[in-house]
Amino acid sequence: LFFFFQCDNAKGLKAFYDAIKYGPNHLMVFGGVCATVTSIIAESLKGWNLVQLSFAATTPELADKKKYPYFFRTVPSDNAVNPAILKLLKHYHWKRVGTLTQDVQRFSEVRNDLTGVLYGEDIEISDTESFSNDPCTSVKKLKGNDVRIILGQFDEEMAVKVFCCAYDEEMYGSKYQWIIPGWYENLWWESWINSTQCLSKNLLAAMEGYIGVDFEPLSSKTNKTISGRTPQQYEKEYNAKRGDGQSSKFHGYAYDGIWVIARTLQRAMNYLNSTNKHQKIEDFNYTNHKLGKIFLNAMNETRFFGVTGEVVFRNGERMGTIKFTQFQEQKEVKVGEYNAVDDKLVIINNSIRFQGLEPPKDKTIIQEELRKISLPLYSILSALTILGMIMASAFLFFNIKNRNQKLIKMSSPYMNNLIILGGMLSYASIFLFGLDGSFVSEKTFETLCTVRTWILTVGYTTAFGAMFAKTWRVHAIFKNVKMKKKIIKDQKLLGIVGGMLLIDLCILICWQVVDPLRRTVEKYNMEPDPAGRDISIRPILEHCENTHMTIWLGIVYAYKGLLMLFGCFLAWETRNVSIPALNDSKYIGMSVYNVGIMCIIGAAVSFLTRDQPNVQFCIVALVIIFCSTITLCLVFVPKLITLRTNPDAATQNRRFQFTQNQKKEDSKTSTSVTSVNQASTSRLEGLQSENHRLRMKITELDKDLEEVTMQLQDTPEKTTYIKQNHYQDLNDILSIRNFTDSKDGEKAILKNHLDQNPPAQWGSSDPSRTSKDPIEDINSPEHIQRRLSLQLPILHHAYLPSIGGVDASCASPCVSPSASPRHRHVPPSFRVMVSGL
Repeated sequence: LFFFFQCDNAKGLKAFYDAIKYGPNHLMVFGGVCATVTSIIAESLKGWNLVQLSFAATTPELADKKKYPYFFRTVPSDNAVNPAILKLLKHYHWKRVGTLTQDVQRFSEVRNDLTGVLYGEDIEISDTESFSNDPCTSVKKLKGNDVRIILGQFDEEMAVKVFCCAYDEEMYGSKYQWIIPGWYENLWWESWINSTQCLSKNLLAAMEGYIGVDFEPLSSKTNKTISGRTPQQYEKEYNAKRGDGQSSKFHGYAYDGIWVIARTLQRAMNYLNSTNKHQKIEDFNYTNHKLGKIFLNAMNETRFFGVTGEVVFRNGERMGTIKFTQFQEQKEVKVGEYNAVDDKLVIINNSIRFQGLEPPKDKTIIQEELRKISLPLYSILSALTILGMIMASAFLFFNIKNRNQKLIKMSSPYMNNLIILGGMLSYASIFLFGLDGSFVSEKTFETLCTVRTWILTVGYTTAFGAMFAKTWRVHAIFKNVKMKKKIIKDQKLLGIVGGMLLIDLCILICWQVVDPLRRTVEKYNMEPDPAGRDISIRPILEHCENTHMTIWLGIVYAYKGLLMLFGCFLAWETRNVSIPALNDSKYIGMSVYNVGIMCIIGAAVSFLTRDQPNVQFCIVALVIIFCSTITLCLVFVPKLITLRTNPDAATQNRRFQFTQNQKKEDSKTSTSVTSVNQASTSRLEGLQSENHRLRMKITELDKDLEEVTMQLQDTPEKTTYIKQNHYQDLNDILSIRNFTDSKDGEKAILKNHLDQNPPAQWGSSDPSRTSKDPIEDINSPEHIQRRLSLQLPILHHAYLPSIGGVDASCASPCVSPSASPRHRHVPPSFRVMVSGL
């Protein structure tokens, strides 16, 4: 029986061989502290049939029974902590861990054994890192792999560096749990703090809460041991005898080792006595395999309660007690123990302190949270939508009730109904845009993706298609003046709107068949839990998308844009048609402007806020509500006000002005038409064409009259020549009245007046006047009357139109007022006012 105290392989091996050669026969070998010396001797024991018992060699390598069949130890192996760690992981439901190991054989063996222990227990080792001198890179990798529970195997010097790196990477606190060896010396960090650049307070902050795992030096139970003492009594006696000497944590295992040898020899003696009375243990020698085997079996079957707890061997390994300590407030506190014999973990009075409200999670718990539309927001916008639909219903009731009123009838009530229907469909789409995964299932949401797109598209086309169809009819009637008759019924307008909807349906059907809308989920970056829990929130957002979303939206936007441009063109072309019941160009322009601006702004802002469903829904809903409301109000509110303030406006005032600007090469002409019956549109066009022809003829005659006027300024003798050559021109001017159904007597008055002063020949002279003074002859009553008879009609037709014109029925200012159509009964035929000549 001898001990090896020096960690020198040569010295240890020499001492062993000297004892074998020169000493008495030894029954057993007790000792072996250094792993290297112990392993060399233990490997050679089989040749001498010697059983070795160590109390301090913890290296896992000695657990190999094929290589060291005669080796036992009272101290648990370093691998003995792995079942305890497994039990701790299961206790706190940690199923995902990472390892950080120093590149030393002792630690690598423990890690390899731990990997085997965890492999079959449904615990994942998500990352395995090792280092030689600088652990910071490995620590950073652990953090990158989201390792929360770190199982470390390193010595005290490396432990200081590890925790400094952990502090730099913020891998400490409530989200992380470090589990490291617990066999470090007391206040171990103080010896190595100077070897790093880490501040002491930072190191202690990172170390706070780590759990150390190591074998229990002495049992905490109060039971009496095989020696008759309790572990506490033994410790007290040991300290008393030790005095000021240095304490070793292996003293209890050495004490129990002596008892193991004593019980082994006693068991062997009893066995020999019961089987062979002639053989004794004193007969043992190094070649006696039988006695060597008896000693081996006796030690393997030894079991008693010692100062280190229950002493039991399993394949030569001590099934001891593992303790758990936690670093709390700069000191290590025992918080639990694991009994390998009973495979039981005991946490002492919940003494483990976690820095959070609960134990750390073994990984970042990602809780997917649907970004949904706020219920109050949905309720408010739904209420506004309902108000809009009520308003649209009121307009529909107003339109149907007053459909026989001239004002409503002339504005195409059927088209008005379609405008209202389109607006209500647009309103209805808002309810569908607000339904997300918080209200409906995934399958229903995918169906809503298609339904709401169809409703909004059809509603838009119905409303604006009907509005533009009405405007196209006004444009077709009033811009093509050469047509003698143009009757466009509502059925044709309905066909136009149907054609627009057919284009919509073709696009939507192709979209649905080729590349239908699907429910997609977009995941965003993780966010900390607002409630402070150790979880991360990963927002997710539902979208309605397909593979070629941009292309399909481009097709729809292009079609709607062309439709809006067409509406703008019609509104501009009919801007001068001043029939309020027919001409909505001003309101169409306002609607197109507002809708266009709002849609552009809404689409841009909606795209930028696609990750904020509340903002996006609010913008989309308000754009739809605004566009639908402003369109309906611009179409119906003016009609409502007109009928309320002047109910008979459509029947009392049947006179309107129609002004048309036509650009010619040298002149700009305007025409005004009054008192046109709505049912005689075709006749109006004929009158307009005839009026234009007469205006051109009168213009030519005006030029001739101006030349005559210039000739009359200084030579009254030329009157005869003027009358003779331009009498027919005056008659042509007077003949205009024939078109307006005036009486022929009015023209006869002027002719009779001229006949009373027959024209003289241009070269003749009156002998009775040749002798008179020229001035008196010019101012004579005969000359004055002759000049007036020519100049006043000329002035009437040449100058009065420049200040507003007169009715063509009044051919001359010389005619009595009673002869003018303004002062006599006029038949109800159409009259043409010629102005601006």
